[in-house]
Amino acid sequence: MPLLTGKGSYSEAFDILKKLNLDGMEIEFVHGVRMSDSTRKLVKKISKEKKLILTAHGPYYINLNSKEEEKIEASVRRIVETAQAAQDVGAYSITYHAAFYMGQEKEAVFEKVKKQTEIIVETLKSNNIKMWVRPETTGKGTQWGDFEEIIRLSKEFEMVLPCIDFSHIHARTNGKYNTYDEFAHILDRIGKELGTFALENFHAHLAGIEYTAKGEKQHLILEESDMNYKDLLKALKDFGVKGALVCESPNIEGDAQILKEYYESL
Repeated sequence: MPLLTGKGSYSEAFDILKKLNLDGMEIEFVHGVRMSDSTRKLVKKISKEKKLILTAHGPYYINLNSKEEEKIEASVRRIVETAQAAQDVGAYSITYHAAFYMGQEKEAVFEKVKKQTEIIVETLKSNNIKMWVRPETTGKGTQWGDFEEIIRLSKEFEMVLPCIDFSHIHARTNGKYNTYDEFAHILDRIGKELGTFALENFHAHLAGIEYTAKGEKQHLILEESDMNYKDLLKALKDFGVKGALVCESPNIEGDAQILKEYYESL
């Protein structure tokens, strides 16, 4: 929600978005998928009336590679619950941080994430939940989810596409992936591996970011970071990318306005 919403409702948040000339919102189910049926109906009604694009972020307590089976099952359940809530409110896409390596080999973790993703996709299909499922590129080397892994997983399932967090990729690689050519490389890989459709149905995150050799430390206001958002927006435009770009800056609506205004000036 915009910071200006304070402790206000979704209705107030959507009014603020329209006043700021912003186009949508990512609903955060940070500590669990808690939204009443009446709120779901209201969010769907108002967002449709105001022509807003909604996405949703699953809870942070997700690890499809946990050493404890019950935690894996709970993680799968949280992702399914996020997808159900997202469908109920008329959202376009869900994302989540899928797993941690837990000191294991990358290939072994990929196979475990793939196995659980298959369960997630089959559960959604059997419950008639039609939603894009998008593991997010992660910001630390301990977390599963560099962009190659996410693209590879997306090739396995028709309901799965990447959520590309450009700030996380920049932080994870300790300052790389911050030039036009590097952004273009990511978009080119997605286009070649997953097809033009993946670029025309995009879900991405962007913020300023502070990082160390170990990766992401914290999100920053765009102008207080080295994140080269201008070249990124140029690349998105040049590649004909369509979809949702969600700002995760601490100054969330202010930076979202900066991003939108610069993009529209290109």
